[in-house]
Amino acid sequence: MQKSDTSKRAATRRVRFGFCFMVALLVVVACRVVVVQGFDPESYASKADDKRTQVSVLASERGQILDRNGTVLAQSIVRYDIVGAPNVNTAFDTFRRVNEDGSAAKVTRDEGLAELADLLDQPEEDIRESLTGEGKFAYLARSVDPGLERAIMKLAIPGVESRPVKKRSYPQGAVAGSIVGYTNDEGGAAGLELTMNDALDGVDGERTYQMGADGIIIPTAPLTVTPATNGRSVKLTIDTDLQYTAQQAIENQVARLNADWANIIVVEAKTGKVRAMAETDSVDPNDPGGTAVASRGVRSIQAALEPGSTDKAITAAAAIEEGLIAPESRLVVPPGYTVNGQFFKDSFEHGTEHRTFAGIIGASMNTGTVMVGERLTKQQRYDYLRKFGIGEKTGIPLPGESSGLLASPEYWDGRQEFAVLFGQGVSQTPLQTTMAFQAIANDGVLLKPQLIESYLDPDGTEHPVAAEAGSRAVSESTAQKTRDILESVVTAGGAKDIKVSGYRVGGKTGTAEAVADNGGGFDGYTASFVGMAPMDDPQYVVMVNVHRPQGDIYGISTAPVFNNVMSRVLTTFNVPPSTTPPVALPQEY
Repeated sequence: MQKSDTSKRAATRRVRFGFCFMVALLVVVACRVVVVQGFDPESYASKADDKRTQVSVLASERGQILDRNGTVLAQSIVRYDIVGAPNVNTAFDTFRRVNEDGSAAKVTRDEGLAELADLLDQPEEDIRESLTGEGKFAYLARSVDPGLERAIMKLAIPGVESRPVKKRSYPQGAVAGSIVGYTNDEGGAAGLELTMNDALDGVDGERTYQMGADGIIIPTAPLTVTPATNGRSVKLTIDTDLQYTAQQAIENQVARLNADWANIIVVEAKTGKVRAMAETDSVDPNDPGGTAVASRGVRSIQAALEPGSTDKAITAAAAIEEGLIAPESRLVVPPGYTVNGQFFKDSFEHGTEHRTFAGIIGASMNTGTVMVGERLTKQQRYDYLRKFGIGEKTGIPLPGESSGLLASPEYWDGRQEFAVLFGQGVSQTPLQTTMAFQAIANDGVLLKPQLIESYLDPDGTEHPVAAEAGSRAVSESTAQKTRDILESVVTAGGAKDIKVSGYRVGGKTGTAEAVADNGGGFDGYTASFVGMAPMDDPQYVVMVNVHRPQGDIYGISTAPVFNNVMSRVLTTFNVPPSTTPPVALPQEY
């Protein structure tokens, strides 16, 4: 009897403990409810919202690159990758789809996958396999167009999403390709795509919405949209048709001469606007890997070469400006000339000649050029090269520009101090050489080369780029006298094959040794011609440069290419023919 009472008391205690535990548990739950609903309801509601909140990217559009006429050189193409989350998709046997009229339809997973496979034109079993399992990511299709993307998203299949992919297209291919450049996954990677990246690149927007457990957007939940901001477009000074003509001309010249490479530059004399800057082996931005790395840049601004005799035009201008010589001044030029123990001779054999200064430049004589140039001090020789832009970058907005190499006069050795007078012992880019002649054509004022015409906002508002002020290299009178010498090179000197029907033309040839790629000596030549037209009022400067042509260097002429391109330039820009007789200064006396 006593044992039975003990058991009853133990059972009673267990019942009381259980009851107390249940009461305590209910109190805890009640308190929790009070806290959630009474004291901090927003916090817990926010956490619930966070689980439902989804964010999708609204892709911005990168600005276009256009030529001066609005021809598209680079543009963005909107594409989407279709991706899936198998762990989400397999969690549903059925899902709801909101129709366009606002009604809801119940769709089975199998039906949805069949519709998706049909849109993607893929076997249904492949789609099903990609969306099976517990994985969180699978590519279903790459780079689909916007119309297909919209159709897929209307299916509202749980776990299937689209992701914008920024694609770039270059409709003109390799025409101006090295200038335009190309992009990679991070933005601009070369050319103007790189240097103009901040202007071209837009800012992505986003759409924030809430999705229910069934994978359907909750229509009554807040929808927040931050619109994308598209990038600005960049209009160039380049003329695509002229660029194409120039590229074809030098491609043919390189093939004919078996040269390493060549380039042509066309600059508007009075504005500095670059109308063409053509390179052989120009990169096609649609397929950068198809071009050797060494050819993907812009050699017109990156290749620093000895210019050779084209720099005699700078020496002539400097000596005339300092009052040391005049175009028709007479000199007796020996077969060779020695100064400070340095012996100089010309590329052709001759005896003692009676030449005018114009005749010395016309025959491209190193001897006579040194005879005149030594009248300048070393500092003056250096200063005039700098005044014509040699030794410093032009500032053109392209990557990798070289400043060339112009040592200070205190570092010149005994030969270099005279060699710089005829374009040796100094290196400069083809663009630097072109701009030096631009200064002569522009009455002695050196301008900055202009490659950007304007910027265009996404709404089409255009913002022209103002030209930078130039710097005076020589006086207007000196520039005119130098032009007379350059025209006489064509009319009476050594460049009589330079002809443009209906126009007066002047210019200067150049031949220089090419430094070996390994830096060990010389292994070829660079042949060039820089000319301007019309000489009664110079409007355009054209440079032709051919690197390491094969054959007799003195028999190689750049005249056919120059004649072709300059003719096209003058026609393109409707330059009136010359109406005054050409200058033909006497070459000998």
